[in-house]
Amino acid sequence: MAAGSFNTVGVIGAGAWGTALAGAAARAGRSVVLHVRSPVQREAIAATGETPRLPGVPLAHGIAVTGDLARAARCDVVLLAAPAQALREAAAAAADHLAPGTPVIACAKGIERGSRRFMTEVIAAALPQAVPAILSGPGFAEDVARGLPTAVTLAAHDAQLAAALVAALGSATFRPYHTTDVRGVEIGGATKNVLAIAAGIVAGRRIGASALAALTTRGFAELTRFGRAQGARPETLAGLSGLGDVILSCTSAQSRNFSFGVALGEGRSIASAAGGKLAEGMFTAAVLLDLARAKGIDMPITQAVAAILAGDLSVDAAIEALLARPFRAEGEE
Repeated sequence: MAAGSFNTVGVIGAGAWGTALAGAAARAGRSVVLHVRSPVQREAIAATGETPRLPGVPLAHGIAVTGDLARAARCDVVLLAAPAQALREAAAAAADHLAPGTPVIACAKGIERGSRRFMTEVIAAALPQAVPAILSGPGFAEDVARGLPTAVTLAAHDAQLAAALVAALGSATFRPYHTTDVRGVEIGGATKNVLAIAAGIVAGRRIGASALAALTTRGFAELTRFGRAQGARPETLAGLSGLGDVILSCTSAQSRNFSFGVALGEGRSIASAAGGKLAEGMFTAAVLLDLARAKGIDMPITQAVAAILAGDLSVDAAIEALLARPFRAEGEE
């Protein structure tokens, strides 16, 4: 498949990330259709030339804004930029309009609650006529929207398709790297959100930069153990969608998950810490822990975050439990 086969790109989900990706596709020379469900948001874009989700960042040229879902779904490639827990609903809404064989790229990082399915599995179930793919990696919406240099990973089971999608969406400042390790890319994106909450808690509790470095490193070890058990490739876990995203999300207040964790560490309630913003790791932690337990994988940091979010442990008790774990050799599982 050649990049020329993908001249039109539809983006479903006009939040900050979806809008940023629409801009990246437009800068890559594609004709882009951005589905904006909210009439108020469409009016704001028409009046100001920017979306309320990314104030101060003009919408890239070459993007057609529409409330017609069918128009976006009929494009050569569709990016599903809905949140992980809403991805199935967004996919199902597009089902009647999607041509068979259309690549549908999940742009959310998470695991669906209830079904415990990863994002490409959700697409496969809701859109059996589509070809699922996943885009993930260390990129903040505002950076991508402003055209700042960003590198991510795009995975599809077919190597030729993955390479063609990268060629279609990539530009000088938005650089996707392609792989066929779909599950490895999904695991990196989902797990790093939980680790970012833990890192934020450490930062918010102000127990030191050394503790934050230790937490991040041991968290990456958890991600690696879980990924290997799921058949992910080591190079994927150590790449942009794994280690790269962990580094970004566990160190920057731009990360919603990190900021949520900071607020928890400062003693705020879960509702107050969320502040009405979506932190995907809130929903992923318990599901990730269930999947790990099913395979007998030790993930103490994930377990601590899940316990805090469930109200089973206080922040201080969770930190104390982690510090009380037995000493062991590095690399020992």
